[in-house]
Order: sequence, then structure tokens, then C-alpha cells
Amino acid sequence: MGTRAERGMSAPPEVVFGTATDPDRVSAWLPEPLRSDGGERPQEASAEELRARWSNDSAPGWSAELRVEPGDAGGSRVRLDLTGGDDGLADEALANLAGEVADNLTAG
Repeated sequence: MGTRAERGMSAPPEVVFGTATDPDRVSAWLPEPLRSDGGERPQEASAEELRARWSNDSAPGWSAELRVEPGDAGGSRVRLDLTGGDDGLADEALANLAGEVADNLTAG
């Protein structure tokens, strides 16, 4: 089962992508089955395309793919394709990521 969520964020795409792939922040937004077994770092990541993918051999059937694109007024449009979990989990993960991005901007 897969779900997709999209969300606008008021931070530049590079900031959103950097926050999403930061090993110290990923546990705050990525669903738990993808975090264990070294899942803090994406299996695939392209900083040029602002795309990352996570999976976990210990949690078969779970994967996440994140894509960040430029949005309105210098912000970002973020899309998360999530396999595993229930329908609301992708939306919840992006809401958590938005919180981490806001914290990152405030701290920086």
C-alpha cells in the first residue's frame, strides 16, 4: 500500500532537502520502520535533483521517496511517496518535516 502527500513550505528547496536528509533530524519526521537499521541516511540521494529515497531491509514493504522542488515566493513544494503504513502517515511525516524545517531556520 502506498500513499502520497504534498505540501508547500516557506523555506528554500535546498534548506528543506538538507533538513530532510540531515541524520540528526531524520528521526523526527521519517516513519519509525525506515529509521532503524541505519536508516538515518538515505539509500539514494541526489542533491542536484533534490531527491532522496529510504528503505530498510528489516522492514520489508516500507520505503519513502522525497522530492523537493521550487515553490512560490522562494519557498518549496515537497512530495513524499510512502510505501507501508496507513493513509495518513505520509501527511503526518510531511507535517513533522515542516516542523523540523521551521526549527532549522529558527536555529540557523
